[in-house]
Amino acid sequence: MHEDPSLRGLTIIAVNIQERRSAVASWIKEKKVTFPVLLDADGDVTKRYGVIATPTAFLIDRQGRVLGRIVGPRDWDSPAGKALIAGLVTAPTGR
Repeated sequence: MHEDPSLRGLTIIAVNIQERRSAVASWIKEKKVTFPVLLDADGDVTKRYGVIATPTAFLIDRQGRVLGRIVGPRDWDSPAGKALIAGLVTAPTGR
């Protein structure tokens, strides 16, 4: 989904929580992940963002402000998921 041209301006970054690099590398290969994956080895990122369950998705604006948080799995490649993200990416921020 992150390579969809209609979503220009959207950056996706996965954060892996306290797993071994080799386990994460296997998951990336298995799922054919093509976006960056941050290894949160010490759990600092998880703590800072208050992640209590996985997956958790955050929408963060260009200034680094958290605009929203979604806890739980979603089908982001579905028409509804793509429409939601496209609307958020193209919506005026008023800032």
